[in-house]
Amino acid sequence: MDHSYRAALQNGNGNGQSRGGGRPSFQQGRQLFPPDPEPLPNLTNGQVAPRIFAYIDDLFFLAKINETAKKLNLKVDFVKTDKDVLDAVEQSGEKPSLIMVDLNNLGIKPLTLIPKLKSKLKKETNIIGFLSHVQGDLKLKAAEAGCDMVLPRSAFSANLPNLLRRHAASDEPDEAVQ
Repeated sequence: MDHSYRAALQNGNGNGQSRGGGRPSFQQGRQLFPPDPEPLPNLTNGQVAPRIFAYIDDLFFLAKINETAKKLNLKVDFVKTDKDVLDAVEQSGEKPSLIMVDLNNLGIKPLTLIPKLKSKLKKETNIIGFLSHVQGDLKLKAAEAGCDMVLPRSAFSANLPNLLRRHAASDEPDEAVQ
C-alpha cells in the first residue's frame, strides 16, 4: 500500500489540515481577538484631561466603555441627567469633548436631551448616539435632534477605541461624517 499521501498531509498541502493530519487550523497567522489599544500618555503640566460623558444604562456597554477607557488612560463619567453634565461644566469651566448617548436608554428621553445639551454646549462638544441597526427612523430623528454621529451598536462597539482616542487627543472637535 502506498502511503505517500501522509507526506503531503504532514507538510501541509493547502487544504486546511495542520501537521500530522490533525485538526484543521482555521486561524493560522491571524489573531483571534483584536490587540488592546495603545494607551494615551498621561496628561501633566497643567493640561486638563478631556471630559467624556456617557448616558448609558446597558451594563454590557457600560462595562465595555469603562474597560476601553481604562486601557486608553481616560476617564468616562457615566451620568443620569443633563444637570450632571452641566454641573460638571460649571465646576470645571471646561466643556466636554464627547457625549455618548444610548438612544434606547429608558432612563432619559434622548430626543429631548440632545437638543438641550447641544444648545448649551454648542459645537465644542460632539454627541454620538448609538442604537439597534433596525431603528432607521430613530436614527433620522436623532440626527435631526442634534447628534453629530449616529451609529449602530455593532459599529459603535467596534470603533469605540478610535472614537475615544480621537476625542481625547483633539483640541478642536472634528466634523463628524455620517
